Amino acid sequence: MPTEHNPTDCPGCLAPDLAFATHDHAHCTEDALARAEALTTATGAKLTPVRRRVLEILLEEHKALGAYDVLARLASDGFGNQPPVAYRALEFLVEQGLVHRIQRLNAFTACVHPGEDHAPAFLICRDCHTVAEAEAGAARASLEAEAARAGFLVERTTIEALGLCPACQSTPA
Repeated sequence: MPTEHNPTDCPGCLAPDLAFATHDHAHCTEDALARAEALTTATGAKLTPVRRRVLEILLEEHKALGAYDVLARLASDGFGNQPPVAYRALEFLVEQGLVHRIQRLNAFTACVHPGEDHAPAFLICRDCHTVAEAEAGAARASLEAEAARAGFLVERTTIEALGLCPACQSTPA
């Protein structure tokens, strides 16, 4: 049984610098997979070998990957090369809150806080396409307040910020 994970004890889990800092995130990957197993079991869902492998692929790097990138990796691992294989696994992982879809990139990234009620914002590097997940609760609350003033009920928000990560800022143009 996995031990309770405390992100403050894990340098690799301190978002948003998680994706932008050089770190060994093997522990965090292992923890994320254990949490995914626990979350899916608790909801009666099943983390099949294909679904688990897709999540592992997304956890390996902090870059968002498109469905066909995931499919290519699955095929090289012997899971087949039919697009529905990747799309169904990604759809399941998104529904379970284990993966987020990055609209701007038409790609997917593993959730940094699976199973937690949170309002993520995605910091996307326009050069290297690294993606960091940051907390955006205050921005979401502000948006919901303004929407309420207009009589609008926000059901879902996605905040994506495009810019340069620390490494790309320091690289000469």
